[in-house]
Amino acid sequence: MAISQAKKARMKRVREGNLDPSIHRSAFATLDLRTKRTKTKQAKLNQKKYKPSYSNTEQDSLYFLFV
Repeated sequence: MAISQAKKARMKRVREGNLDPSIHRSAFATLDLRTKRTKTKQAKLNQKKYKPSYSNTEQDSLYFLFV
């Protein structure tokens, strides 16, 4: 396979004595992001689709009357 233009430029910089740019890459650049998995059927069934509605708050709230 051919070497990309970017890799050729990096190799040339290192040959000329400049700093290798791959040293400054973050640790996340080496992660393999292809290992993501989709949810299982059971996890999909157990997830909540909507947030709980708080329209019926009168039953759960307390009322204080100061006289």
